[in-house]
Amino acid sequence: MQQPQQAKNAWRVLFLLFLANMFNFFDRTIPAIIIEPLRMEWGLSDFQLGLGGTVFTVVYALAGIQLGRMADLGSRKKIMGWGLVAWSGFTALTGAAWNFWSFLLIRMGVGIGEASYAPAANSLLGDLFPAHRRARAMGIFMLGLPLGLLLAFFTVGAMVDAFGSWRAPFYIAAVPGLILAIFIFLIREPARGAAEAVRSTNQVPVANPVRKIFAVRTFWWLTLAGLAYNFASYACNSFMVPMLQRYYHMPLQDAAVATGVIVGVTGLIGLTTGGWIADKVHQRWATGRLMFGAISMLISAIATGYALLAGEIAIGVFVAVFSVGWLFSYNYFTSVYTAIQDVIEPRLRATAVALFFAGLYLFGGGMGPVVVGLLSDHYAEAARVAAGAAEMNEVFKAQGLHDAMVLIPVALLLAMAALLVAARGFVADSKRMEAAMASEQQDELEGAASPAA
Repeated sequence: MQQPQQAKNAWRVLFLLFLANMFNFFDRTIPAIIIEPLRMEWGLSDFQLGLGGTVFTVVYALAGIQLGRMADLGSRKKIMGWGLVAWSGFTALTGAAWNFWSFLLIRMGVGIGEASYAPAANSLLGDLFPAHRRARAMGIFMLGLPLGLLLAFFTVGAMVDAFGSWRAPFYIAAVPGLILAIFIFLIREPARGAAEAVRSTNQVPVANPVRKIFAVRTFWWLTLAGLAYNFASYACNSFMVPMLQRYYHMPLQDAAVATGVIVGVTGLIGLTTGGWIADKVHQRWATGRLMFGAISMLISAIATGYALLAGEIAIGVFVAVFSVGWLFSYNYFTSVYTAIQDVIEPRLRATAVALFFAGLYLFGGGMGPVVVGLLSDHYAEAARVAAGAAEMNEVFKAQGLHDAMVLIPVALLLAMAALLVAARGFVADSKRMEAAMASEQQDELEGAASPAA
């Protein structure tokens, strides 16, 4: 049981982690909002626009593996703090990009900086909160995602209008991140495994860490679920604003605010209520969190699929129905992230999260924008040919992008299937992790007693 002072420190650190997470998602969301001005200025295709998001996520994934291992071996607050300085600096530099290729290179720098954060932060959360409170803590931490999106979608369009340039938001976004880095450096870190019911004081690095992590079958299926979910999430976040602009003829600011409602407001509700529900069902059924996540993915797929397949429905109906689906999709975070903590031992958690994110971003988030962008160009060309038009125009581009986004509900259904399979092996893998820690603790006690004998 946590002591009062430990509990206070846990909530203070959680608040700082939440703030950093919010600015993390704010900074990475800006390009998705200024897509249309960018496309017009540099004459880009949807494939190129999708490639911008893919380059960021691939670099993020690859850098995260090494940075995650460093977080398991060294100071997590230093890794997060310097990462925050790096991604804030590169975010400011993005505003100075002079062409598409310079834009891509600078966003790679942002990706490396942001890759430092999630593995170290997730590892800290596992040591700050016991198992029965982790889903709620994770829900609060992940509120940074919808709040970061909400802040971005509600303010970036206004910044562009106020300053007359898509570059201004990048300069403004860097300031709070640099200030917050100072407070991250001052965090008081808990010992690894401090919140476990069975606690080991062994801090020796684990031999063959990657092999041990991938030996956990549940981890494989959680990664596949995350891959599918991230495909849907990054496709939605990358192309919802331009889709609303083209297909529903909305101005930039209105499209950004509508997207903020879809992916931001829903997250505030989904993560707060979802974390509470996930903890409750976990206390009653061992596989409760994962089954809750699977049911949520099904509801999300049905609602988002209907909104996209219904055709030219009223914009208010589209936003309302798609928002309901996206609200349920947020239960993925409180179900899957906490399940990883339950099957991976504390000394391997940052590495596990880094490997988990590598899969998510390389084959999920990295593929979502570029595949949807490529499919959008294909469908737009097919619409042009079907109409017998000699030249491409915005009507065909609108139809192409709208049709390509049907991949979102398809990916959510795949996430549901992977969570159902993960639930089948979860209990056994969780018990194996607890048994291994108990055995390690027993060995330590015997080793400490042997000199006295």
